[in-house]
Amino acid sequence: MSLIVSYIPLVVVGIIALGFAPLAWWASRFIRPYKPTEWMETTYECGSDPIGEAHVQFRFQYYAFAIIFVVFDLVATFLMIWAVAYGGLSTMATVWMLLFFGMSILGVTYALKKEETVWI
Repeated sequence: MSLIVSYIPLVVVGIIALGFAPLAWWASRFIRPYKPTEWMETTYECGSDPIGEAHVQFRFQYYAFAIIFVVFDLVATFLMIWAVAYGGLSTMATVWMLLFFGMSILGVTYALKKEETVWI
């Protein structure tokens, strides 16, 4: 049995997995009842009647803060996995890992302390 033939079940499962969500969405359009009313078209605000417009504008710095947190969290997670997988690290590898981690901390600190930040 060749190597390519052994991957055929994986490809079939992948195609089924990728096709399941669009197929379920398409089928639900025909199965669900659709009876629009004025009450269904209003914005839900915890049982209260909506006041004003539903659109609320957030500052982009909040999104940037969230992105910085996610990146830093991923870096910390990968460093932890790396440290556990290679328990007997050499001294030089440990120094490079700590240097990278320290630079990440400095970058996050700089990004959060900068006042007039222009986020692109």
